[in-house]
Amino acid sequence: MPSALKTALVQFIDASGGGDGVFSTPIDGLAVMRTSREVLPHHLIYKPALCIAVQGSKQVSLGDSVFDYTGMQALVVGVELPAFGRVTRASATEPYLGMTVEFDVGVMREVMEQLGVPPQPGGDAGSAVFVEDLSAPLVDCLTRLVRMLATPVAIPILQPSVMREIYFWLLTGPHGGEFRKLALPNGHMQRIADAIYILRRNFSRPIRIKELAAAARMSESSFHQHFRGLMSMTPLQYQKQLRLLEARRLMVAEGENVTQAALQVGYESASQFSREYARMFGTPPKRDTLKALQKPRARA
Repeated sequence: MPSALKTALVQFIDASGGGDGVFSTPIDGLAVMRTSREVLPHHLIYKPALCIAVQGSKQVSLGDSVFDYTGMQALVVGVELPAFGRVTRASATEPYLGMTVEFDVGVMREVMEQLGVPPQPGGDAGSAVFVEDLSAPLVDCLTRLVRMLATPVAIPILQPSVMREIYFWLLTGPHGGEFRKLALPNGHMQRIADAIYILRRNFSRPIRIKELAAAARMSESSFHQHFRGLMSMTPLQYQKQLRLLEARRLMVAEGENVTQAALQVGYESASQFSREYARMFGTPPKRDTLKALQKPRARA
C-alpha cells in the first residue's frame, strides 16, 4: 500500500510539470512536495494538519523541541505555529516525497460525536505537535485522496467522505485522545487556539498576557503554563516569530525596505529588528532578502 501512495504522488507531480517544488492541488488544504536534495532549515507558519513523509525524512524544530519523521510517518500539528522545517534525507535517486492535509476541526468534531465510545482525551499536559505512524487504513485513504486528483469532477463528491474516514482512523488510533483534544470545543487546546487567533491578527501591537488569558478563559498563570506546554515557547516568543516572518514576507514579496518592514510589524527600532531577524534567520535582513529573491519560486 505505501508504494501505491508513492506512485500516486509521483504521477500527480509528473502530470503537474515534474521537477522539485511544492505543488498545490484541486483539493483545498492538500499540497504535495518533492525535492531531490536535502533542504536547509526554513521558517514558516504551520497550520493544523497532517504533514506526511511518504519517502525520505524531515525535521521540524518548535521552540526547544525537535521532531523527526520519516517514510510513512506524519507530523501532527494541532494549532497554528511558527517552526523551522528542513528535509534531512533526499537524493536524486530517492527524492523526498511528502504531502500536507489540513484539518477541518468542525468535521473532525462531527465524526467524534458519532463515535459510539469516543476516545477519552489524555491529560492537559502535552504538546500541540507529535509524530504519528500511518496505519494501513490511513495510508489507503491518503492514496485514494491523491488518486482523486486525476479526476477533478470526483473531488466534490468523494473527498468529503474520504476526509471523514481519515478522521475516523485518527480518532480511533493510538493517539485518539490527542486528536480528541484538538476537536473538543472547550478543551485547553482550543482555548489556546482562541488566544492564538488574537495573536495572529494583532501581532504588530503590544499584547498583554491578561488579554490573551481572557480569550482563552484561563487565569494568567494557567494560560502561560498551558501555552508554554503546548507550543514549547512563550506567548512573547510566538509573537516575535510572527513579526519576523511577516517582515520577511513584506521584504521579499512586497519590496519593502528593512526600516519600512520593521515599523509595519511593530518594531520601533530598526537596529533591534535587524539583530532579532539575524538571530532567527541566521543572516541580516537585507542579505537574507537578496538571497531569497535569487531563488527560483516553488510551484504553488
